[in-house]
Amino acid sequence: MTELTNTVQRRGVPIWTQIIIWAFLVGLLAIVGVQLSRAQEGTVQPGSAISDFTFALFEGFEYNGQTQIKFSDLRGKVVVINFWASWCKPCEQEAAALQAAWKEYEPTGQVIFIGADYVDTPTEANLYLKKFDITYPNGEDRDLRRERPLSQYFRITGVPETYFIDKEGVLRYVHIGPLMTIDQIRAQIDPLLK
Repeated sequence: MTELTNTVQRRGVPIWTQIIIWAFLVGLLAIVGVQLSRAQEGTVQPGSAISDFTFALFEGFEYNGQTQIKFSDLRGKVVVINFWASWCKPCEQEAAALQAAWKEYEPTGQVIFIGADYVDTPTEANLYLKKFDITYPNGEDRDLRRERPLSQYFRITGVPETYFIDKEGVLRYVHIGPLMTIDQIRAQIDPLLK
């Protein structure tokens, strides 16, 4: 009887447990591989069609009374997406120009600005928006209802970054760094309105 007990104890981990462990490890490696592949893709490039997404907005920064924006609902409009953060000094440098451009284009109904607050807290973000009198739609880029944040879809490299999308939903220009004047913004939007 002691020989039988010793034999059972030497067997080790049951085969089904080994299979589960190996399956878990292979799955984990696949996830890491996909993430590394995405990281190496770089930013979304001009000429790329932008896939549909839904973006939740901060209270007080809604669009047409709606608490979220669905990109497909914006077809026929030029879309300007600006990634920013309250802790970002270059973002502060472009805040006035972006707001001035929004005030200029908003009455036409042909252009929509979307601010995407990146790696920030809602409290600090709202203080920033009030400080610079920002009135265009803005939201936090950590919306857990989406499969991934907007910044990951666009694969931004930092803040500020601004994406100009034409009326058909095709990315036409990416500006990395602050937009210092309203003329820089007009130079990208006006050709897309024709």
